[in-house]
Amino acid sequence: MPLLIAGIVQDQQYFDESVAPRVDDDHVRYLGPITADRRPRLLGQAHALLHLVDFDEPFGLSVVEAMACGTPVIAFGRGSMPELIDDGVTGMIVEDLDAAAAAVPLVGRLDRATIRETAVRRFGRDRMVDAYVTVYEQTIKARDRRGLNPGP
Repeated sequence: MPLLIAGIVQDQQYFDESVAPRVDDDHVRYLGPITADRRPRLLGQAHALLHLVDFDEPFGLSVVEAMACGTPVIAFGRGSMPELIDDGVTGMIVEDLDAAAAAVPLVGRLDRATIRETAVRRFGRDRMVDAYVTVYEQTIKARDRRGLNPGP
């Protein structure tokens, strides 16, 4: 199965030394940054999104974008990943690279419609707008209770 790598290079030295030598444009291709108009097609046609970052990412927009396209995600259980990914439903949380490799064929069995439905229910525009409005309303009420909004 070919590996397509997309995105900006954060660490040029690491990329040059560890990634570029493995890019053969056959089995491993580096696509560079992907514009927003190309992202849904790339993610939607992918077998899975490998999100194997080694830091505690606070959110992970690419994870949500992939799931919104019905694409399962394989990720380390760091940062927000356990909150974003329903293990065995929208993707797989793994502990190491061997487990990630073993997960690749397994995520192909996950239901892509369920992945998309779950992402839309949890992160869709309407759900997010409603959540923001609720937070704003709670903030205003709390401020008013503390007398911080004296009015005109």
